[in-house]
Amino acid sequence: MITKDPSRKQINVSINDVNRNNFIRDSNTHVTNMNKVLKNIKTDIMINFVYPNQNNIIVITNKVVSNSELQMVENCIKNTGHIIAEGVETPRLPQSKFYLKTINIPFL
Repeated sequence: MITKDPSRKQINVSINDVNRNNFIRDSNTHVTNMNKVLKNIKTDIMINFVYPNQNNIIVITNKVVSNSELQMVENCIKNTGHIIAEGVETPRLPQSKFYLKTINIPFL
């Protein structure tokens, strides 16, 4: 199941092409490792799956994530053995007008 539009349960991670290909090649292992880390910090968030986009990796979760959970996802991605950390930007939630309206943030 791939969601077409941004959802509150998506995390967008901007990443370069080489890193994206390396990450997706072993994505099942990375999802398992990220779920273990999230479980160790006693959070209810679980990573359902990961898929590549043009310039991003989209991480789909079971619930809306907080800032601390975003940092954990970033650390997991950057600490993967064959990923160059400089090619990974800070993960963020979708920033569409509809998403911001849903969580009651005014769009300017």
